[in-house]
Amino acid sequence: MADRRLRVFYTVARLLSFTRAAEALHMTQPAVTFQIRQLEGHFDIRLFDRAHNRVTLTEPGRRVYEYAERILGLYAEMEISLKELNRDIDGAITLGASDSVAESLLPTLLRDFKRERPDVNLRLKIVAAAEIVHMVKSSAIDVGVVDGVIVHDMLKIQRCHVDQMVIIVQPGHPLAGHERLSAQVLARYPLIGREAGSRVRTIISEYVATSGMDAHGLDWSLELGSVEAIKGAVEAGMGVAIVPRMCVARETELGSLICVEFDPPLRRSFSFVCQQTQARTVAELLAFAHRYAANNGQNVVSD
Repeated sequence: MADRRLRVFYTVARLLSFTRAAEALHMTQPAVTFQIRQLEGHFDIRLFDRAHNRVTLTEPGRRVYEYAERILGLYAEMEISLKELNRDIDGAITLGASDSVAESLLPTLLRDFKRERPDVNLRLKIVAAAEIVHMVKSSAIDVGVVDGVIVHDMLKIQRCHVDQMVIIVQPGHPLAGHERLSAQVLARYPLIGREAGSRVRTIISEYVATSGMDAHGLDWSLELGSVEAIKGAVEAGMGVAIVPRMCVARETELGSLICVEFDPPLRRSFSFVCQQTQARTVAELLAFAHRYAANNGQNVVSD
């Protein structure tokens, strides 16, 4: 594998924390410190400044970081290329996604892909959204799925789906008889949602702000850790929630929840992220996602 000292350095430099780097690498902090000292000794130069409980890169450290990013990216491409030549592809794809993406977009998409390619094993890791790009770059996962549109020179980005966010209420709720509602109505009811700082909450706050409202005026009376828990709370009559439409297809069909659209519509997009050079099975998954989005009337953009 690529020089371990370089991988350790890259992780510390990216996180600017020896403690967090040790957690990410599943190492002890003294072991991380030892690897950094080994690398600094090899180059006979200091790579980090450590003062007042802060870690910063020195000028040589910034230069090494730039090279490390390119070296590790090339190493990952080499591994994929050689595996293809040796036919060492095990028919498995490891995906990484935040829990909100995993609960909304992926179940239907991956189910349909498995119907087409039952021989491919799929592994899904639930990870923090902020870590997905770095995990793709380091080959910890083959494909990352993220909210929104991102730009990265070293990775392939394919936006492949746009989902509509809807208001959900229990039958009999005062809002249940409406087809569309403006954001202003949210201020009148207790809201159920994900924790503050989550991607979904950010999307809602930005939408509310564009409607001329103060997002701080929303009454988030109950914060829960999953879409399933949120749906259950709404069904129990505890408040109103905003979720991706695809997450409540079963409940709306059964009649246990009512969906109300926003006017204007509130949408969020998803992007697939992978190495520029992909294994054959990864390329097939991306092509399938492209067709899946097109068949559902979505625009697809690749970078």
